[in-house]
Amino acid sequence: MKLNIRNIGKSLKYYFNLLSDKEDERQVVEQVSAGVEFRGTNLWILMCAIMIASLGLNVNSTAVIIGAMLISPLMGPIIGMGLSVGIGDFDLLKRALKNYGVATLISVVTATVYFLISPLSEARSELLARTSPSLYDVLIAFFGGAAGVLALTTKSKGQVIPGVAIATALMPPLCTAGYGLATAQWSYFFGAFYLFFINTVFIAVATFLGVKFLRFHTLSTLPPERLQYGRRVITVILVITLIPAAVMTVSIVRKNIFERNVASFVERELHQSGTQIIGRAVEHDTLRVVAVGRNISDAEVSEARNRMGYYGLKSMVLEVIQGADAELAARFNSEMAASESRTAVLARQLEEYTRYDTLSAHVADEAGILFPGMESIAVGRVGGETVALVKIADGDDNAPHVDLEQLQSWLRARSGDEQLQLVLRQ
Repeated sequence: MKLNIRNIGKSLKYYFNLLSDKEDERQVVEQVSAGVEFRGTNLWILMCAIMIASLGLNVNSTAVIIGAMLISPLMGPIIGMGLSVGIGDFDLLKRALKNYGVATLISVVTATVYFLISPLSEARSELLARTSPSLYDVLIAFFGGAAGVLALTTKSKGQVIPGVAIATALMPPLCTAGYGLATAQWSYFFGAFYLFFINTVFIAVATFLGVKFLRFHTLSTLPPERLQYGRRVITVILVITLIPAAVMTVSIVRKNIFERNVASFVERELHQSGTQIIGRAVEHDTLRVVAVGRNISDAEVSEARNRMGYYGLKSMVLEVIQGADAELAARFNSEMAASESRTAVLARQLEEYTRYDTLSAHVADEAGILFPGMESIAVGRVGGETVALVKIADGDDNAPHVDLEQLQSWLRARSGDEQLQLVLRQ
């Protein structure tokens, strides 16, 4: 039995041993030190990455955001901070902190300038996702940083670094912070910047622990009490970083549990044969349920109220809307949906007419230059078709000839409608 345990231990050590694959320490430090600097090419690449990420957030394109993260050089100074603390190289730490500050400032300014001049001001889902960090973001940053430091300090690097850049998502929070500044929405700014700070701290912490685990030699000549003080400072920073994320996570988890309990209560206690639950809503301390079909009796509703405590809903008031009131509510919802649909159709039609008004003005100016013999032109929609009403100058033998086929081809290309019809006006 002891022999088997020893063999298992040897097998595990063989498979999980990192020291045998460890890169030369001097080479690792030189590589990280080079990646810390932010000037020249690195700075321009950072600004390009910020612009790409801002565009991706603005148009809600995940692919564009991922592209920005792949070319971003922001990981350099963050890993530099973790490595410098791990090996006690405080000159490297100072350079990493300085360049980190410069890169952060330039990133936020670049994103702010973009969102100030962008015509699209609506906050889309990709942007909103970066405003409410939680403990899950802490875990992503930590394990992403761990994968990054293992890739840097060992010989089998593969494609880990690009993957870490995508997973930890350093660029989008900075761009979102810029959006918050540009639109004066401070909750967006602070939420996004906090997410960026979480990523920074825990990538650096993972790097520090990885360096210690791989037994990098310490360069520091500081006395032990100074090193102990530095560790205390790091611990305080970690705790301060974790507290708001923990509070947000607890809130998210409670909300999810509450919604799941509400759904479970309605499904188990109010669903019955011949009755259909068409809607439920929670307003303050009231759970409002709308049911159609066979009425739920007062006794059944009363029994359901008594069982709300089993679902963590003891403080809630249950209100069941059924019968004529439920039919009225259903009809109201249906009419609202139909009204919204009609409004959307009218908005599209209005947009279409407005587009053709604008198109007519531009086409008239351009056609006057391209076809001098044409007196007037108007483009619009008639009976579902695009029609161009054209008047050719007449009564003058010296007037330039207008090639109607060429005019029609040009109008079709200009309007983007290959079915456009040309109508001559007398």
